[in-house]
Amino acid sequence: MTITDALPAALAARWQDTARPEDAAGWIARAQEVADILAADAVQRDRANQSPHTEVQLLKDSGLVTLLGPREHGGAGETWETAYTVIRTVARGDGSIGQVLGYHYLWAWAARLVATEEQIAAVEELYTTNNFLFGGAVNPRDADLTIREDGDDLVFSGHKSFSTGGRISDLTVLEGVLDGTGTHIFAIVPTDQEGIVFADDWDSLGQRLTESGSVDIRDVRVPWSAAAGFVERTFQPLVYNTLNVPTIQLVFANFYLGIAQGAIEAASEYTRTTTRPWPYGGDNKNAAGDEWYLLEGYGVLQSKLWADEALLNAVGAEISAVLHAPREELTERRRGEIAVRIAAGKLRTIDDGLEVATKVFELTGARATATAVGLDIYWRNLRTHSLHDPIAYKKREVGEYVLLNQVPEASWYT
Repeated sequence: MTITDALPAALAARWQDTARPEDAAGWIARAQEVADILAADAVQRDRANQSPHTEVQLLKDSGLVTLLGPREHGGAGETWETAYTVIRTVARGDGSIGQVLGYHYLWAWAARLVATEEQIAAVEELYTTNNFLFGGAVNPRDADLTIREDGDDLVFSGHKSFSTGGRISDLTVLEGVLDGTGTHIFAIVPTDQEGIVFADDWDSLGQRLTESGSVDIRDVRVPWSAAAGFVERTFQPLVYNTLNVPTIQLVFANFYLGIAQGAIEAASEYTRTTTRPWPYGGDNKNAAGDEWYLLEGYGVLQSKLWADEALLNAVGAEISAVLHAPREELTERRRGEIAVRIAAGKLRTIDDGLEVATKVFELTGARATATAVGLDIYWRNLRTHSLHDPIAYKKREVGEYVLLNQVPEASWYT
């Protein structure tokens, strides 16, 4: 049975009689279970290109959606360090669903990034208790949504060309600029409403199941009291507010690594079971596993991914400590240093991941290019999302830190 055939209730039954994980290792093991289910027919689901409602239900039933949610409301109360590993693990089975989960964690944390203590408590209770999934209509490369005041309400309108999570989400994060000011306002709203209209136009080379198409926001009303971080209609800024970008950039790097790990796992399994040794080299082998060039090739690729994993684990622990520390403690310098380390991890993971996703064809052989094998999904997924923002600028950020001792200023992409 594949996930596309299975009923959500049947998937939920997998964990009905299983104790809820109690620690990070348990939740990472749960994520591996999810990845194994997703991997079984990831290629077929990618080709079908249907909205991943069943896949999202799988994330919910497994408990992964509320990984960062407070324990008092039924969440796991885990750290971002665990969340990053969970994202990477799920992405090994399906890069699209790893991205959906990673973006959800970022937007679920959005209240903690910018909101008041009262707003944080309300949002976390709402999404954790209801097992809600977040999406976000926040794309800085588009014009900002416009916001007009109407008494005690704010009214959001505009268009965003990307909105990951789309209609599979329960809650959507909106961001816009208040008319006549330069004031940016974030708000969290229910996705299922007339004023949020998805175009269903996501048609990219990879990450096809992320529901990342465009959306029109048509007079979506939000009470002023729900404007994140505003007290008496005035925002109280902290350096901590700007952690959204380093946090999501490391989300990217982790599902990139997961995709690359999935590629090498799938390729090595194919080589073990199907690839034939080369009979014309003068040093003929009995099995592909005896071929020196295959052993060397996999050794080089795996070494790079292990190094990338070590770097991402280290910087994941760094930013997790900051994300869970009191918000008032973060300095601009510390924030910038973490952003540089994340930039380094991201650029290495992209370069190495793309190499892995390409080289695996040389290590599996000509027959592995068959459509039925589906090894192309890893390159397509990684190539698509790694173009999110130019990697050349990440290299420059690291270089400025090394040569000039400068850290990047906070922006929508740094």
